[in-house]
Amino acid sequence: MNVQELITKKYDKKIADCSTEELYVALLEATKEMAESKVSNAGKKKVYYISAEFLIGKLLSNNLINLGIYDEVKAELAAAGKDLAEIEEFEPEPSLGNGGLGRLAACFVDSIATLGLNGDGVGLNYHFGLFKQVFDHNLQKETPNPWIEEHSWLTKTDICYPVNFGGFTVWSRLYDMDVVGYNNRTTKLRLFDIETVDESIVGDTIDFDKEAIEKNLTLFLYPDDSDDKGRILRVYQQYFMVSNAARLILDEAIVKGSNLYDLADYAVVQINDTHPSMVIPELIRLLQERGMLMEDAINVVSKVCAYTNHTILAEALEKWPIHFLEKAVPQLMPIIRELDNRVRKTVSDESTYIIKDGRVHMAHMDIHYGFSVNGVAYLHTEILKNTELNNFYKLYPEKFNNKTNGITFRRWLMSCNPELSAMITELIGDGWKKDADELEKLGAFLNDEAVLEKLLATKADKKEELAAYLKKTQGMDVNAESIFDIQVKRLHEYKRQQLNVLYIIHKYFEIKAGKKPATPITLFFGAKAAPAYVIAKDIIHAILCLQQVINNDPEVAPYLKVFMVENYNVTMAEKLIPACDISEQISLASKEASGTGNMKFMLNGAVTLGTSDGANVEIAELVGEDNIYVFGEDSETVIARYERGDYCSKDYYEKDEDLKKAVDFLVSDEMMAVGSKENLERLYNELLNKDWFMTFPDYKEYVKAKETAYADYTNRKAWAKKMLVNISKAGFFSSDRTIRQYNEDIWHLGE
Repeated sequence: MNVQELITKKYDKKIADCSTEELYVALLEATKEMAESKVSNAGKKKVYYISAEFLIGKLLSNNLINLGIYDEVKAELAAAGKDLAEIEEFEPEPSLGNGGLGRLAACFVDSIATLGLNGDGVGLNYHFGLFKQVFDHNLQKETPNPWIEEHSWLTKTDICYPVNFGGFTVWSRLYDMDVVGYNNRTTKLRLFDIETVDESIVGDTIDFDKEAIEKNLTLFLYPDDSDDKGRILRVYQQYFMVSNAARLILDEAIVKGSNLYDLADYAVVQINDTHPSMVIPELIRLLQERGMLMEDAINVVSKVCAYTNHTILAEALEKWPIHFLEKAVPQLMPIIRELDNRVRKTVSDESTYIIKDGRVHMAHMDIHYGFSVNGVAYLHTEILKNTELNNFYKLYPEKFNNKTNGITFRRWLMSCNPELSAMITELIGDGWKKDADELEKLGAFLNDEAVLEKLLATKADKKEELAAYLKKTQGMDVNAESIFDIQVKRLHEYKRQQLNVLYIIHKYFEIKAGKKPATPITLFFGAKAAPAYVIAKDIIHAILCLQQVINNDPEVAPYLKVFMVENYNVTMAEKLIPACDISEQISLASKEASGTGNMKFMLNGAVTLGTSDGANVEIAELVGEDNIYVFGEDSETVIARYERGDYCSKDYYEKDEDLKKAVDFLVSDEMMAVGSKENLERLYNELLNKDWFMTFPDYKEYVKAKETAYADYTNRKAWAKKMLVNISKAGFFSSDRTIRQYNEDIWHLGE
C-alpha cells in the first residue's frame, strides 16, 4: 500500500497535512478494500460460529499486520511525521463483547481465516455493547458505550429477514465485518441488526424501556437481568440472533447445491455457550416450513450442531422459564416439547430432561441434539465428564471431547508487543508467526546472557510505556521500576479478586510495621462487574477504596501501590499484558473453565501465579514447577467440600489472626473514611458468613506464594529465564492449534 498515493487520490494533499481522522478514514477504507479482495467462500462445507459476543478489539493494526503491510505503512507515515499509534488511538473499539468468551470467539474467527478454512462468525450488532465503566465516589457507574460511526469496519448488506415474535414481527439487516487471516483469506463476522433500533431511547445511563423490543433489541449486550423485563429481553435477543443465523445458513447451503436433507455436508454450527441454543429448534422449524417431516428435520439438525461448554457455573447454563418462551417465541415451544418428549421416551434419568420445573434447560437440548460436546481445557472437560455433566456422559460418551482454548498470536504478540516479536524473529526466524510451536526454539537461549538482558530490557520498556499511557489517560503515577502484578478479567467472585484484596491489606500492615519489600510492588486491576451483580460491584468499591488509602499514605506508597484501570477493554489489555511481571490467575480450583488471559500473559513473558484451575494446569505441565507459582486446594478437594456442604468461613477467620485482621480492615475507619458503609459492610458480611468461592482456605498459601514470587523477582537473571521458558512453551496455546483440532475432530471442513 502506498499511503501517499491513497491520500492524494482521496484528499489531494500531502500526508503531513492530513488530520488524524483523515488518515484513519483513508487507511480504513483502503484496508477494507484489500481485505475484501481476499474474501473467499470456497469449500463445500462451512462452519458457522454462533456467539452472543465477539470482543474483537480495534482492527486497524491487526488488519494491517495480517495483510502484511503494517511495517511499510508505519514507516511511510513516520517519514511524513505521522504516528500510526496516534491513528490507532483515534479508532473506537467495537462494543461487541464482554470477557473471555467474546475474546475467544474473536481469536477463533481470526484463526479460521488464517488457516484458510471456510467459516464465519455470526452474532449481533450491539450499538452500545456491555457498557462504558466510569468510577464515581469509588463506585462503578455504567454508561452507554457507542462505537458505530459514519466510517466503520461494518459493511451494510442487502440481506434482510422478517423475524416473528409473539404478536409482532421485526425486520433484520445484516452487516458484515471483514476478518483478515494472516497471509491468507478473509472471512466475515456476520452481525445482525434490527431496522427499527432507536438509540435515542437511551440517556446518560444504561436504563431504557426494556419492553420496546422493536426499538431496543440490539442496543445492549446482556441487558440488565435483575428483573423479568431484562431477562425476557435476552430471550428476544437470542432468538433474533439464531433465527437470522438459521435463515442465512439454509440460504447459503441451497445456493451451493444442498437439498437440505444433506445439510450436514454443507454446514456445521458451533454453538458457543448456551446463548445460541435456540438455533436447534429454529432450524428444525424452518426445515419443516420448507416441507420436511419433523423426524427428518430433527435427524438433519442433530448432525449439523455442535456445542461448546464454557462453564460449570450453574447460573451460566441458561434455563429459561417456559412462560418467557411462550410469550416471546411461541412457535418454538411445540418443537422443544417434542424434543423433550423424545428424550423422555428413551432416557430414564430425569436430570437430563430438557423441560424440568417449568424451565427449558438450554444445555440439555444442545447435548441431546448436537453431535459433539466439548470443554475448553483438559481439567474442565474431565470435570464435565466426571461430575457436572456425568449423567450426559454416561448416555453419550462418544460426543464428549476436549479443545483447550487458544489465543491469536497476531494480536497478542505481534500487534501489542512488536518489540518482543522482533526480538523473537531475530533469534529464531519468523516461522513462529504461522507455526507457534517454533517458539520452542527459544529454549536454546536459556543460558545466553545477552538474550536474557535484552528480554529484561524489552519488558522494562513496556513497563515505561504503560506508566506513560496511564499517566496520560487516567492520571495515574506508576513506578515503572516496581514489580507489575496484574489481575485483569471479568469481575466475578469465582475469579477471586477479593483474595488479592486481602493480600494487599496484609502487605499494607506489613509495611506499616516496618517490613518493607526489597522491590516496590504495583498491583493492577481491570474489571467490569455486571450491572446487577451487587457483590462484584462491592469488590470493585473495596479495590478503589484501598487504592485511595494506600496510594495516599506516605509511609506505604513508596513500596506498595494499587491501581484499578477504568473501563478495562481490549485496548487496555494490549497495554497491560506486555508490561506484566506476575500474572494473577487465582480462580477457585474447578471453577474457571480455561481462561485465556493466562495464555496472553505467558506469551508476553509474565510468570503465572495461580491455582490448579482451567488452563493453568496445562501451563504448569508445559513450563515446569520452577517457572510458575501454584498454590491452593485442588479441584477434587473443592468439589468434595461443596458436595459435603460443610464449609464455614468463620472457622478460618477465627483461627487465623492475620486473615482476621485483613478481613476486618474492610470495615475499618480508614476504609469507611473514603468508602460507602453499605457496600463495605455487605462485602465484609459476605466473606465472613458465606465466602461461597472459598477465599479463606487458600489465603495462607496465596500469601506465601506471592511473597516467594516477589523474592524471586529480585534475582533478575533467574527471573529472565522464567520469562523465556514461559514464552518458549506458549506455542501450544495458539488458537490456530485449537481451530485445527476443532476442524479435524468436529467440523471436517474441506473433506
